[in-house]
Amino acid sequence: MKYTQFGVTIIRLKEEDIELVRQWRNSPQIVERMEYREYISQEMQSAWFKSISNLKNLYFVIVYQGDKIGLINVKDIDWESRHLESGIFIPDEKFWGTFVPSIVSIMLTQMFFRIFGWDHFYAHILKDNFRAIQYNKSLGYELCEGQEEKENQLYILKKQTFEAKSKKLVKALTVMSGGDTSAIYQLEPEDLGTELEQFVEDNLPNIPWVTRIEENAQGRFYYLSE
Repeated sequence: MKYTQFGVTIIRLKEEDIELVRQWRNSPQIVERMEYREYISQEMQSAWFKSISNLKNLYFVIVYQGDKIGLINVKDIDWESRHLESGIFIPDEKFWGTFVPSIVSIMLTQMFFRIFGWDHFYAHILKDNFRAIQYNKSLGYELCEGQEEKENQLYILKKQTFEAKSKKLVKALTVMSGGDTSAIYQLEPEDLGTELEQFVEDNLPNIPWVTRIEENAQGRFYYLSE
C-alpha cells in the first residue's frame, strides 16, 4: 500500500525495511521521546513486525525526495467503531520543525477522515514531550478528560477540529506543491487478492474524491482529487 500527496509518499512497512526502522527506533533522540526505552534487538524487531502485519495496524515508511526518513503509523484499529491511535517519528533532526511532519500527518489523517469516513483519532504523548504536544495541538489534538496527571497522556483529534486547524496549512502545502492537491492511493501487487484489497474495494470506489482507477504490473492506482 502506498499513498502520495504534496510530493511525499508513505509506503506500508515491509520486512525489508524493519532493520532500518529498528536503527531509527534505537537512536537516542527517538528513545527519549518514547514510553518504551529499552534496547530493541533484531529478534524483538522481527517478532514485533509479525505482530503488526495485519489490518489492525498500519505502519508506513515516509519517503521524501527519494529518501526514507521516518515512520508514521496507526495502530489498534477498530474498523467498526472507528477507533485507533496514531504516532510518528523522524530520526533526522533537520526535519524537526519543518513542514515535512505536518505533510505526513495531514496525509494519513485525510486518508481516514476523507476516504474512509472516520470522525476522530487518538494519540498518546508523553507529558514531558513538549515538542510533540505543541505539534499535535497545531493539528487540532485536545487532551482527553482525566489525563492531566498521567505520564503518557491520551489526546483526541476530531474531524471538524482537524479541518478547521489544518485549512491554512493545507493551503500553504498546496502552494508549495504547485497548486496540485491531487493524491494517489496504490494497492501494490502483494495487496491484491487480500483482505486489504476487499476493504479498499468496499470503500474507495464509492468516494467522490476518486476520479479514476487504473491497474498495471505495479498494482492498482486510485487517483484522488478535491
